[in-house]
Parts: sequence; structure tokens; C-alpha cells
Amino acid sequence: MKVELLNYTPNPELTIALSGRLCYSKVGIEELKEQLDEAYIKRMIKQLVESGHHSTLEHVSFTFGVEGVSRVLTHQLVRHRIGASYSQKSQRYVKEGQFEYIIPKSFEEKGMSEKFKERMKVVQEWYNEAIEAGIKAEDARFYLPNATETKIIVTMNARELIHFFDHRLCQRAQWEIRAMADEMLEKVKEIAPNLFKNVGPGCVNGPCPEGKFTCGKMNEMRAKYREGNING
Repeated sequence: MKVELLNYTPNPELTIALSGRLCYSKVGIEELKEQLDEAYIKRMIKQLVESGHHSTLEHVSFTFGVEGVSRVLTHQLVRHRIGASYSQKSQRYVKEGQFEYIIPKSFEEKGMSEKFKERMKVVQEWYNEAIEAGIKAEDARFYLPNATETKIIVTMNARELIHFFDHRLCQRAQWEIRAMADEMLEKVKEIAPNLFKNVGPGCVNGPCPEGKFTCGKMNEMRAKYREGNING
């Protein structure tokens, strides 16, 4: 898996603090900008996040390039639709002459990785046979499994990104998308540390939202994400 932060709104924390301050001030934007030093920006970010004034977070966005992930992951990812945009490698227009695939660790742990590879090889033969017979790629792709490797560019505004982390960093989230979310959080914390301070799964800043399905690791998750130690 490769996760790269391709682009982001310049000075994201300044932008959020400025938008928040503007809501409660009579002065013009230029004058407001002069008033916002680093200490004030930090305080304003904290106030906006804790007060629930999260519309101000929508003024900044982050764009990621993601490679080496499965279609299983991207099927989950695109469910986050509000404040998010996606561009994914097309199986309709890009032929999978030799498709790559993701093998879950569980297959390796159970000694089934070779069997997995053999079956992927059979699927490749079916796919190639269809293409050679004149079947369009948009139909031949019906053979391709969820394990097929894909690439996707993702843009989310900060509000949606925090919501994404809240759900996908949970220990009950699927392992692949959880690993991707961890890498994404590590990268945005470097750019906007005040904004993403203490961001993590839902249990980090409140009770576990999973109820009877809880993983039972709430204290462990709080220690990991509140301390900013993404790699645990």
C-alpha cells in the first residue's frame, strides 16, 4: 500500500481560524488576518472543534493518491460521499492484461496463499480468453475479483476527513481501510497538527459507539491517538 499526500489547501489552520473569527467580528478580512498569530490560531482551532462549529473545517481540503489497495477497500471508501471526491482507475477503459491483487494476511497465516495465487491465475486466464474473443473490457471485468489491485485519488475536506477517521480507525473497521486511514492521519498531522490533534476512532473523544460490539480496547486507542503516536 502506498499513500501519498498530493496536495492540500495552503495554510489550512490559518484558513479555518480566519473563517471562524470572521463569524464573530465586525472588522474586515485583512484586519482579521493581522490579528491571527500562531497562538491565536491554535486557540481558535481548539474552540471551533470543541464547540462543534465544524462548518469552518469545510474550507480546507486534502488530496491523497492511493495505490496498492483492493477493490474491497475502495468499495468502502466511496461510501464517504459528502465533502469527498474520487477518481479511480477504470476497469472499463484500462484492460487488466496482468492484474495485480491483494492477498489478505489471513490467507498467509492459514497457509493458503499459494492456493489463492493459483486461483487468481485461473481468473486471469478467463479474463484474457474473453478479451481475445472480442469481449469488451467493460464486460470481461465481470470475471475480476474484489482482490484486484486498484489506484484512486481522494479529496476530502477536513470535516469529512475527521468523520472518516472516526469510523475507519475503529478496530472493528476492515483491516485494509484501517491501515490506509492510519497513514492518511499521520500525513495530515504533519500539515495541521492542531486541527488533527486527538483525532482517531470514535472512542478517543467519547464512549465507544459500537455498544455490545466494542473491541474492549478503548484505553489503548486513547493512549495511541491522544499521544499522536500513529504507529503505536
